[in-house]
Amino acid sequence: MHRSRTTGNRLLAAAALGLLLVSSAAPAHAASKEIVELQTQVQQLTDMVQRLQSTLDTRMGVLQHLAEQTADEANQMTAAVNALEQKLNTQSDAANGKMDAVSGQVQSLNDSVDELKARIAKVDKSLQDLQAQIQNMQAPPTLSQPGGVATPAPGQAAGPEGSPGSTAPGVAAMPQTPPLQETLQAGVRDFNAGRYQVAAGEFQDVVHYYPLDDLAGTAQFYLGEIAYQQQDYTDAIGFYNQVLDAFSGNPKAPAAQLHKGLALLATNKKDAGIHELRLLIQRHPQTPEARVARSKLNGMGVRITATATH
Repeated sequence: MHRSRTTGNRLLAAAALGLLLVSSAAPAHAASKEIVELQTQVQQLTDMVQRLQSTLDTRMGVLQHLAEQTADEANQMTAAVNALEQKLNTQSDAANGKMDAVSGQVQSLNDSVDELKARIAKVDKSLQDLQAQIQNMQAPPTLSQPGGVATPAPGQAAGPEGSPGSTAPGVAAMPQTPPLQETLQAGVRDFNAGRYQVAAGEFQDVVHYYPLDDLAGTAQFYLGEIAYQQQDYTDAIGFYNQVLDAFSGNPKAPAAQLHKGLALLATNKKDAGIHELRLLIQRHPQTPEARVARSKLNGMGVRITATATH
């Protein structure tokens, strides 16, 4: 627009200069016909330049309007794109929230199933113990004769005094049951002090005398830890399986699953170890053990989001 105005100004200046030269070259009192025609042509040229300038101004105004309109549309398009992007981000966040909720529900369902399996195992063990007690109660008692000599029931072989076939009256053969809490705590102290053999005996007492108590699951875990420290990974995996199968609600269950996965990796069972670490992350995503499992899988270059199955 500035260039068109400059061109128009130059044309007007040239026309005015020509008119001035013509006027000064001829005498004022003797204007000829040619000069009048030249003046007329100069005037026409001036009018044409003015019309051209007006046309250029009009067109430049239209172009400027179009440019402003295009800029407005571009701004509107940018705003629309930003709004769409924000909407997509909101929907993505909502979808991620729903996925997290579903993952939490799946985890709760898995925990419920594991707890139900553990309860069923305990009930089955209780039924077996009850059945054994009933069988013992139904067994014929040993008859005692005067003088303290025991007479075996029909079907039992008689034995000398002091043998299983004869029992002195008043003598109890029941072993003394160790206290649960004290035995477990003593095992933990010995384990932390590195006295693994002593600790293993104490943990085995807990498992033997209190097989249905949840602390038996803790004792199984520490037995697995002793085997793991001694690099006996096969036995360690067996003890960890006892915790995960029969005591899945035990606080040591996440650590048992983590160390089971690491033990499998240590025995070159890579796929099984990765499966256990993924299963740990799915079941207990907010635990420190899950963070260790994520770090381990990331260090191996393994995707964590793969679906874990039982």
